[in-house]
Amino acid sequence: MKRSLLQILSIAVILALFMPAMTNAQAGKANFAGNWVRNTEKSDQPQGGGGGGGFGGGPMKVTQEANLITVETTRTNQDGQATTTTMKYTLDGKESINTSARGDSKSVVTWSADGKSLNITTTRNFNGNDMTTKAVWTLEGANLVVNTTMPNQDGGTTNRKAVYDKK
Repeated sequence: MKRSLLQILSIAVILALFMPAMTNAQAGKANFAGNWVRNTEKSDQPQGGGGGGGFGGGPMKVTQEANLITVETTRTNQDGQATTTTMKYTLDGKESINTSARGDSKSVVTWSADGKSLNITTTRNFNGNDMTTKAVWTLEGANLVVNTTMPNQDGGTTNRKAVYDKK
């Protein structure tokens, strides 16, 4: 009986020492979870319609767990039908593969050093060529801001800013 009481006390002491450190590791990171709607007045308008960096102009639902972020976007297609795409990304720097109507994409997500922004680098094959897009997610006040850099047709890059309001 004394031995099990000592074991329980030892475990309690260990948990008391390590739990704050584990909690602080997650507490310093931005939480992007929520339902988001694109603010067209604050966002860059893409040429020819469409969205920026894989995140369209429609509503976006983001769920965030310890090592996973799920992004569900809804957009209206050319026929006027709403289509929903779900993308899942691990937050540990390992490659995530997502399949959509545009084919497979491979993404690597890393946190900034201060844990305030997510860096999402996505590669997709487009007409036989690999195209790499880089998106940086940050929270600015009550807004989610996605700054995207992508290759353009001239061989250079295009930068686009999308601002989302939380619903």
